[in-house]
Amino acid sequence: MNPTRTVRIGLVQQRVGGDPASNLAAAIAGIRQAAATGAQVVCLQELFNWYYFCQREDHDFFRLAETVPGPSTERLGAVAKELGVVIVASLFEKRAEGLYHNTAAILDADGRYLGKYRKMHIPDDPQFHEKFYFTPGDLGFRTWQTAVGKIGVLICWDQWYPEAARLTAMSGAEILFYPTAIGWLPAEKAEYGEGQQAAWQTMQRSHAIANGCFVCAVNRTGSEVLPGSAPGHQGIEFWGGSFLADPYGRVIAQAGEEEAVLTVDCDLGKVDLARTHWPFLRDRRIDAYAGLTKRYLD
Repeated sequence: MNPTRTVRIGLVQQRVGGDPASNLAAAIAGIRQAAATGAQVVCLQELFNWYYFCQREDHDFFRLAETVPGPSTERLGAVAKELGVVIVASLFEKRAEGLYHNTAAILDADGRYLGKYRKMHIPDDPQFHEKFYFTPGDLGFRTWQTAVGKIGVLICWDQWYPEAARLTAMSGAEILFYPTAIGWLPAEKAEYGEGQQAAWQTMQRSHAIANGCFVCAVNRTGSEVLPGSAPGHQGIEFWGGSFLADPYGRVIAQAGEEEAVLTVDCDLGKVDLARTHWPFLRDRRIDAYAGLTKRYLD
């Protein structure tokens, strides 16, 4: 028998506006709402405190960055301590002059800053110009022992890489969190929208199955058009759809396209159960995987 270790997880899916202070206050209100329903660990969406600014290349937007740890982690750390919850918060990190990262901070239930994960995979697609802003992460794939269990954090574009999920799970993660900012370009939604969203969820459910762990994706929602955009520019329609999958890939909670605070109980005892019944980690042929360190096998 696997002992039950129930943890209640909260995911805060929100729209954002043009005032960072108001967005931070809204995020804290979401954390409080999740905690009021018993959440012990709460994850915010990617870059929660302003519009998704990577829609265009604009040097003025570097002014949005802050140090990590810094003002936001100090404020959120106080909230974590007050409520007794673990918080995962995605921030635009200024590391040094001309050096910036897309970073998630992990705050324990006593308010302590445990550390950070810097996004490893940086996309460059139409209206997702992240390579202009972010240096690829250099801290590796990590797990943190929190008050509620061992958690790993990856960010958005990392979702598409089995290697990232695997290495984080191999470092001990029982829960993978993915703060996310993904949506449709309005002109493409009719043709590609359904398939894009289905692929996004299916990919992450596969990480849960392959690694025998819980996977939580928390996405932003709402249509965002950056200030100063050309007339008629449609921006990005973020599709929400935040969800949590168990170690068998089953979706046990899911939001729609509106703002939502999801809370759901997760029995971490199912991690050991899944991994012993489907021993994928045991049966890995690590002697045969050298090719994974190459770009392509010609």
